[in-house]
Amino acid sequence: MPAGLPEVTFTQQGMWVTEQTVGGGAAYHMPILVHLDGDLDTGALLAACAAVVARHPMLGSVVAEVDNELRLVPGAEVPVRETAVPTDSPGDAGSGEAVRAAVREEVLRAFDLEKGPLARFTLFEVGPGRHLLLFVAHHLVFDGQSKDILVRDLAAFYNGESPSPLPFADHGRAERDRVAALLPGAREFWKPRWRDPGQTVVLGRALESRRAGEGGVLRFTVDPSTARTPGLTRFEVLLAALHTLLLGYGNAAVTTAVDLSTRPPEAAGHVGLFVNELPVASSPSPEATFREFAGALRAELREVYRFRQVPLSRAMPRLRPHAALVPVSVSYRTRRDADPVFAGLGASVEWTVFNHAVRGALHLQCVDGPGGLEISLRHDPETVPDAARVADDLRLLLERATHDPDLSLHELLENEMGSVTTLTDQVREIWEEVLGISPIADDDDIFDLGGHSLTITQIIARMRKRLDIEVSLDAFFDNPTIAGIVDSLGDD
Repeated sequence: MPAGLPEVTFTQQGMWVTEQTVGGGAAYHMPILVHLDGDLDTGALLAACAAVVARHPMLGSVVAEVDNELRLVPGAEVPVRETAVPTDSPGDAGSGEAVRAAVREEVLRAFDLEKGPLARFTLFEVGPGRHLLLFVAHHLVFDGQSKDILVRDLAAFYNGESPSPLPFADHGRAERDRVAALLPGAREFWKPRWRDPGQTVVLGRALESRRAGEGGVLRFTVDPSTARTPGLTRFEVLLAALHTLLLGYGNAAVTTAVDLSTRPPEAAGHVGLFVNELPVASSPSPEATFREFAGALRAELREVYRFRQVPLSRAMPRLRPHAALVPVSVSYRTRRDADPVFAGLGASVEWTVFNHAVRGALHLQCVDGPGGLEISLRHDPETVPDAARVADDLRLLLERATHDPDLSLHELLENEMGSVTTLTDQVREIWEEVLGISPIADDDDIFDLGGHSLTITQIIARMRKRLDIEVSLDAFFDNPTIAGIVDSLGDD
């Protein structure tokens, strides 16, 4: 082992491998935007940025191979840059469009993963007494909770305060000891649970994407009174609602990924990457009440939490590198404190600034704060073109489930979400069109209904064209019912 250089954590190692093999691009860029109004002491703010970097050496590090080991080594100096928003005309200064374009350019600017830096500050002057401080870091050295730490320390230094020094800690080395103790149990735990999820159906489209690419975003806020059910956390209610929605879209078996914190107590004040992405699976019964289903999902989550420190790739070593573990994922963090105060200034923080990319097909980035639950729904525009419908369906389902958690999942989906058309309903519609029979039950055999190779071929063609789903002729012989065909899609 090389001496004197901190070890990377397993998550850093996995992300570094992903960047080397399949790439992550802007999907791994983590921006924060601080709005500052008033008589800003620019020199003090730029000095505060430099002080934050000195306090958190992780921001100035890169991942490098040293004697066949991945280590954190010093990279290029973290820049602290001051600039005015570019304008096309005198009357355009500080316009929303010009500001958005300048911020977007900085957010998308690539990092040099070998030389660094993997973080940067940019202070924009957007008008008289108005500034924006943009910070962007690569996920290799930064996570969601690091945002709170960074802004808190930044405000403290600007205000002339001196936070207590942070002791040096080799987090990667300490993590290896924890994971080694948990690894045998984690392997036994995941062996019967994990299988490649294949497709996840959303609004009639089969999502398979686990890559990183250009994305779109929709934002909405859930009222503080919503997504609260006795005995459940708001995160558990949200996740249960998401799994219920995916059931409504035609997924009998549901797997989503969740980002779980692995931050140990000794890293409470440290910037870094302390997150592990793990799968959470369910088979929602339409007859179960939402309360029952959410309780069962909570119990499964508690089982997963026992091994939250162990990356799935360590427990299942044949797992191939992907930018996303499964097509649909959730990150969730709680903020109970108000935004930090910058002396003499009006300040507000955008915690979920869009990086213009997405890992997988659909990702919910959630911040549960004093003003409610902010959800940033990031999506692949090609595979989820109607993301607004997904957002509306999820919000409606959350409201209804909160109001009456003893409704069955079937009642939630059918009575209160008439806008949701399940995959089963869409397949049924095609069968009824081709066969000229209505209604057709889920378990009616296509051959008993007079179906044959020609009609099956017509059904396959319409499913391909209308639903963007490919089904083989053999699948109909093996699964000659609507329910069987839909289940076979989940298996594939």
